Amino acid sequence: MLSEGLFYDIVRQALWIAVITSVPILAVALVSGLIVGLFQALTSIQEMTLTFVPKLIAIVVVFWISMGFMTQTLVTFFTGTLVPLIAGGR
Repeated sequence: MLSEGLFYDIVRQALWIAVITSVPILAVALVSGLIVGLFQALTSIQEMTLTFVPKLIAIVVVFWISMGFMTQTLVTFFTGTLVPLIAGGR
């Protein structure tokens, strides 16, 4: 049976991994949004696609670059923590 302490430890690890894997994408979205917003404020261009397209391109590029890191982090978590727990190893 899964103890309460072990359950909370696994949830804590899972939340930390979710934070680690999402930080690169969220950081790039924030920075690109600030740059585009500053550009729009300086030039007085208020085009909606100008905010959406650069952020989307930046997010896709960073996702593509960090996909290996994200996959490896999730595989390590699942094979080291969840699979042994499901198989009854703990």
